[in-house]
Formats: sequence, C-alpha cells, structure tokens
Amino acid sequence: MDARFVGIPELVEVPDVAVVVDVMRAFTVAPWAFAQGAEKIVLAGSLDEARALKARHPGWLALKDGPPAPGFDAVNSPGMLRAVDLGGRTVVQKTTAGTVGALAVKEASLVLCAGFVVAEATARLLRSRGCDGVTFVVTGEDGQADEDLACAQYIARRAAGTETDATGFLRRAGVSRAAAELTEGVRQGVHPDDVALCLELDRFPFAVVAAVEEGLLVLRPRAVPLPIDGSSTNLR
Repeated sequence: MDARFVGIPELVEVPDVAVVVDVMRAFTVAPWAFAQGAEKIVLAGSLDEARALKARHPGWLALKDGPPAPGFDAVNSPGMLRAVDLGGRTVVQKTTAGTVGALAVKEASLVLCAGFVVAEATARLLRSRGCDGVTFVVTGEDGQADEDLACAQYIARRAAGTETDATGFLRRAGVSRAAAELTEGVRQGVHPDDVALCLELDRFPFAVVAAVEEGLLVLRPRAVPLPIDGSSTNLR
C-alpha cells in the first residue's frame, strides 16, 4: 500500500482514499459519541453553521473545541462526553483541525476519520477494500502534529499487514505538544482523563466512515469483522 502523509494545506487535489487523523481530540471524541449511542455525527464548517444546524434541529447536540459557549451543548472532550447519554441523537461537531480536514476531502471515494481508539478497525477496513494508495491527512499543526503523524504511520503499517508494536507510536503521541497543552491546561474545555483516553489503542471495534448525505458530511460507525480465524498480528 502506498501511503502519503499530508497536512491540510497540502491538499491540492482530492485523493481517492483518505484517512483523516485527529487524535487530540476530534476523532477520539467521535468514536466516543457513537459508543454513547449517537446515531450520526454531522461535521460543520464553522461555528455559525453548527449553531444554524442546531437551531434547525433542536434535538441535535452541538459540540465544539474550547470552553462551553451559547448555542452549544458540549465541548470536544472524550472525558466529558463519556458521561453523556447520546442514545439515538445526532451530534454536530466543529473543531479546529479534525473537522476541517475531513471537509477538505469530502469528495474522496472513501473517507475515514481516525485516532488510536479505532486504529485497528480503520486498518482492517482499508485492507478489506484492497486500497493501493491512501492519503493520510495529518490535521494538527498544519501537518506537523506528531500525535497525528504517529497514529497515521501506525495505521498505515497495520493496513499494509505489517506486524507493528504500537508502543513507540503511542509514546510519541503522549509527549506531543498537543498532549502537553491538554495536560497543562493551555487548552480549555479539557477533562483530566482526555490524554489517557486519546491514547487507548483500539478501544472501539468499529471504523468511522464519512460520507455526504443531503449536502452534509456525516460520520457513521462501521463494524469491521475480524479475520475468519479471529487473529490479529498486532503487537502491543
């Protein structure tokens, strides 16, 4: 598999297959939302769009980066979201990098949104589709965020069927700038467990697939069966 790693500013053309990586925290939060019962997640291009979607659909739940704000029901924190019952709800998500990256590749034939919590399921889905070339969108810090690059490189190796020890990749993410900012309180809207939750490898058995529905980019979980023998060559 030919893997290409790019930042959002480097997306000069729409790739065929894209994996959008935002470990801390958009695409850790999205799988958590599905685990808490959300039916779907709608990605908004701006805070105003998120508020407008919420206004048109009062039953939807809107979340964003940073501290709580009028018009939003939650913040982009897995530690906070894990206590929220989202049974059957639609979530509107707007973040600084992750949602921007996904919207930038929405015309690709396959768009997956990933963090470490869905790494193996994402890799299995890529393998099952027989993807020859995959563009990994490293969303943080204009493509320089090491937590996102580490996760992208790990998924790429697993998608290629390579036995891979995740320890070093997780360690890189754990000492990244984003992890430090979350731990040290530089960012707002943070739960003390956020970094640890973002580093939980393969917490969920599904991949997160993005597709355009009625003009909106919508995320939904997709279960990815284990190989017939139930094995995984993943080394942890």
